[in-house]
Amino acid sequence: MDTHMILDYLTELSANNNREWYHAHKAEYQAANAQFEELLQALMLRIGEFDGSILGHAPKELTFKLVRDTRFSHDKSPYNPAFRAHISSMGKLPIPVGYYLMLKPGGQSFLGGGLFADMFKDATRMVRDHISEHGGEWEEIITAPSFQEHFTVGGSALKNIPAGYEKDHPQAEYLKYKSWYLEYPIQDEELANGDLFLSKAVDIFHLMKPFNDYLNRALAGFKMPAR
Repeated sequence: MDTHMILDYLTELSANNNREWYHAHKAEYQAANAQFEELLQALMLRIGEFDGSILGHAPKELTFKLVRDTRFSHDKSPYNPAFRAHISSMGKLPIPVGYYLMLKPGGQSFLGGGLFADMFKDATRMVRDHISEHGGEWEEIITAPSFQEHFTVGGSALKNIPAGYEKDHPQAEYLKYKSWYLEYPIQDEELANGDLFLSKAVDIFHLMKPFNDYLNRALAGFKMPAR
């Protein structure tokens, strides 16, 4: 897997973010995308050694398009110069939660885990209920030394604890959250060697697994809304 090819293409797309350049360089996109899918395949096989639930998907089923939805954005550039994928038991659906990868030049790459989507009210309620009822387990996961060394729980949150939950609950701050996720930043130089990056990503995702497992237990039985 040639991570240099991936970064070079995305850097060029970022500097030439228009449809004319994109279509004129379709061959370069296809070559870079093939390298990204090769990386995903290797990553899935390695993650599968500690989380077999994610096996069985083709890499192309896990990736997101470069095309941006600009209808409600001030930024009208048509493409997001990033290769992104979500690896979970249900593929790239946001629930169940899994392992998220974004490669974007300029120090914007990261490895992610947890629930990024805060628009599913049922999912938010399910996780809040689980934290409320299993707060000790949550605390044990997020205070583990290896977790604190690498991660900080992120997510959009309310200003106050929502109705129906104890205001003096030990995990009260996390009951305000509407989403709960982890982002581990990756610098461009860490992507220079594809094999070294692969090993780093596998190690980081392994550390995320208890967090993901906790959220997926909370989200058991969640149904994605019908379109």
